[in-house]
Amino acid sequence: MRLTTKGRYAVTAMLDLAINTPQGPTSLGDISQRQEISLSYLEQLFARLRRAGLVSSVRGPGGGYLLAKPAEDISVSQVIDAVNETVDATRCQGLSDCQQGDTCLTHHLWCDLSGQIRNFLDDTSLAQLMQRPDVIRIASRQKQRVEAGILASSP
Repeated sequence: MRLTTKGRYAVTAMLDLAINTPQGPTSLGDISQRQEISLSYLEQLFARLRRAGLVSSVRGPGGGYLLAKPAEDISVSQVIDAVNETVDATRCQGLSDCQQGDTCLTHHLWCDLSGQIRNFLDDTSLAQLMQRPDVIRIASRQKQRVEAGILASSP
């Protein structure tokens, strides 16, 4: 099972946005700096997230992005789906052609695992992640590093 960089970065960026939404619109440059994700890559991801209705953009001075709905209403699976990612534990991407065109012996096991992962991601919201002590601690550390000028200004 693998989740590509695109899915991981999208979830990370959305969590960063959710954490920083109380301060107003968040620029992609700020997310890029805190999360050390390329600005051009974030622009591509946020175009997809906007089309999916998960974020809205604010133009002009002090502009940036906001969550389009409350963090408790955005699941991790919605973010992953918005950037066209799948979480699939099968070798065949669920097509049942894993063994020379036929279903392999463990196909259904991996399909069940994929279903369990999907349910977990469906049931995990950005708001839940924001409340985790580890997320709070890491976000605080990232903010301190940015303020101290330790993180690169443009990865």
